[in-house]
Amino acid sequence: MDPLRRSSSPCCSTPSSPRTPPCEASDSVGIEAVLDQLKIKAMKMGFEFNIMVVGQSGLGKSTMVNTLFKSKAWKSSLPGLGTPTPQTLQLHSVTHVIEEKGVKLKLTVTDTPGFGDQINNDKCWDPILGYINEQYERYLQEEILITRQRHIPDTRVHCCVYFVPPTGHCLRPLDIEFLQRLCRTVNVVPVIARADSLTIEEREAFRSRIQEDLRNHCIDVYPQKCFDEDINDRILNSKIRERIPFAVVGADREHMVNGRCVLGRKTKWGIVEAPTSKT
Repeated sequence: MDPLRRSSSPCCSTPSSPRTPPCEASDSVGIEAVLDQLKIKAMKMGFEFNIMVVGQSGLGKSTMVNTLFKSKAWKSSLPGLGTPTPQTLQLHSVTHVIEEKGVKLKLTVTDTPGFGDQINNDKCWDPILGYINEQYERYLQEEILITRQRHIPDTRVHCCVYFVPPTGHCLRPLDIEFLQRLCRTVNVVPVIARADSLTIEEREAFRSRIQEDLRNHCIDVYPQKCFDEDINDRILNSKIRERIPFAVVGADREHMVNGRCVLGRKTKWGIVEAPTSKT
């Protein structure tokens, strides 16, 4: 064998035989850049989140929304201070843009004053269900157009937070009737309003009774079983289901506690701190 004879380069210009493996590209295609492009586009356009709050008057719905998003996203007037109690169910929506670390969130809060406040609450849920279905239909009609808008305004209700009065007993017939219809249309998150009015034992017993009512009346709240796609989601959703309905406390004033400023409600026996998420 000739020692001066060199083997041909695997990346020569001559066509290779079918048995010869093809040349491997030295550079990547760039598929990983798609995530960066989507992130840049999302940061530029921002996000939209539409939330509906349902519950009787005086349960702290507006305060809870403001506490959750750390902003004055909703302003309400107390009954008896120049604002008459509505005789029929009305729906009011307020849009508020929240920006944090360059991320914009277009938050739309829809309130339902008058729900459950009347003596006769027969079919008081019809305006709410009609509004939710109307937003679905409006978005669908825009989406099926051949020459549709570049960005379709999303007015669909993404989540409905249902405030349960802290009675300590169980769900009322009105709650059951409405939740059975509502869970078929939108993601429902039930919460115990003004949970600080209950002791820890009363709160846990109340939560257990509500969970039993939800199972007995086939009320499927968020997160639904269809979201258990893999083992990680299943574990996380199971932990969430154990805490439903969530016990919430809203506050709109800050107080000094041990040298630090906290958001909470001041009572005669102390300050109830409203837990907020850290971002």
